[in-house]
Amino acid sequence: MSTGPEAGTADLTTVPEEVRDRLVTRFGPDAREWCEQLPRLVDGLAGRWGLAVRAAGGGGTARVFRCERPADGAAVWLKLTPDTEVARQEAVALTAWRAVPSVVGLLAEDVGAGALLLADVRPGTTLRERGWRPAEVAGMLAGLRAVPAPPSAALPSLAERLDFLFELTERRAPGVSTADARALTRELTGDGAPLGLVHGDLHPANVLLGPAGPVAIDPRACLGDPDFDLVDWALDGVADRAALSARIAELTDLVTGADADRLLAWCRVGAVLIAAPRVAAGRRDDGTVFLRELAGL
Repeated sequence: MSTGPEAGTADLTTVPEEVRDRLVTRFGPDAREWCEQLPRLVDGLAGRWGLAVRAAGGGGTARVFRCERPADGAAVWLKLTPDTEVARQEAVALTAWRAVPSVVGLLAEDVGAGALLLADVRPGTTLRERGWRPAEVAGMLAGLRAVPAPPSAALPSLAERLDFLFELTERRAPGVSTADARALTRELTGDGAPLGLVHGDLHPANVLLGPAGPVAIDPRACLGDPDFDLVDWALDGVADRAALSARIAELTDLVTGADADRLLAWCRVGAVLIAAPRVAAGRRDDGTVFLRELAGL
């Protein structure tokens, strides 16, 4: 058994200072100590799961390591986060979606250590890089919403997820009000609202091209209206109301159970989250202007 990180592994698992700063901003000062302990944590997990660490990445909420299993030569991904609850929630969602081929596979977990071992996805290009068409993501969107929701105690509600996002948006874009979006969210998540397992962060950068089509990664799972997971796909690349209406019509025709009116309302909520940091940065492109109008900012 290894008693400490090998030199090469230690070089990969040492967290760069700029990444430490982002983790501290997201998780608080305890994240700095977590970064100090990360090389030993990775070494222990690599020994237990039979991994050789080959490359490192990530930064905002987790560190991700591309690994090889020498026993069979398979490529796998080791994902670690300072917040064990984040790891637990992701594991709950990936376990529920284990039979859905358009979701990354969970191979092993140690949520007490904030660790998940994930299957490789090849070629692994994101749809943000490659581009996408509604027809090719429809199967993924339908597959996600076809899985029954776990017990309510297992995951936060969509309303709770959005409260966090609104607070984060207000910190990152001071002066931008989320009051109208919060009020609309209360309407959309009130009594009688649909209840399903929601990915919670489903956008083209979190979907990889796999051998059989798109594969979703990095859920911020919650329980609520599955139509929320269509928002980024409805808004991506549109710059006027006619284009948005056409995109919503196409998506709701392709995804059984999706509701055009609810999706439009969720787009008004999502527009605030997308537009606010752009407005704070002074962006004035057509897409940002449209999102700002849609959000009422």
